[in-house]
Amino acid sequence: MRHNVRAHQGPWKSKELEEMDIHLKDHRVPSSAVDWFALRIVKMLRHLPDMFFRDKYVHRAVMLETVAAVPGMVGGMLRHLRSLRRMQHDGGWVGHLLHEAENERMHLMTWMRLMKPTFFERSLVIAVQGIFFNAFFVLYVLSPRLAHRIVGYLEEEAVISYTHMLREIDAGRIDNGPAPEIAIAYYNLAPDAAIRDVVLAVRADEALHRDVNHHFSDRILLRRENLREELTHEKAQSLSGKQYQLK
Repeated sequence: MRHNVRAHQGPWKSKELEEMDIHLKDHRVPSSAVDWFALRIVKMLRHLPDMFFRDKYVHRAVMLETVAAVPGMVGGMLRHLRSLRRMQHDGGWVGHLLHEAENERMHLMTWMRLMKPTFFERSLVIAVQGIFFNAFFVLYVLSPRLAHRIVGYLEEEAVISYTHMLREIDAGRIDNGPAPEIAIAYYNLAPDAAIRDVVLAVRADEALHRDVNHHFSDRILLRRENLREELTHEKAQSLSGKQYQLK
């Protein structure tokens, strides 16, 4: 993958993280009613963290990562069970989805080193996670294509949020202290890495999840779900007869 943070030889330097090509402004232009519905849902959900956390970016990150780790686990679990029922290979999905869930959980473990959630915030996490898990479970059973498209758009918003967090760090409104040890070990960062380096690494993860989930949704639409078979952007266009654009 073009921006897999952990596929790197030697510790990451700040300049290398800054120059990593994550296609920052990529946006999946909706090309169907399903896409438009997914985008509207995500834009509506965006208002909730904006209302609760405003400029408390670390608190926002902790809350969102507790939710972001759910889709990969739900999708991986359901595809794992389907593979068992059918006694067939899953096409490579389970490993990808569970890895995504684990990656999002590590984001949470990182940000937890920087803040202590209040009782209200912990209660909010329990409520939101419970609602979201069950809602996403039902959604994935009914329409995996829509589920992955929603996650793709959610990850687009995550990239935007972490970009805003970088601007706040650069403006001096968020302390750019030493990176937590857990992040240095996980991302193979330099020993003197700062919070800004961690945000750059996490943002690259979210950009990768953005691209992967949009790609998964396309594969489901095109009935090309075996990940061991290559499906390029151009091939997706030729198979579907539609323009799949990134803007």
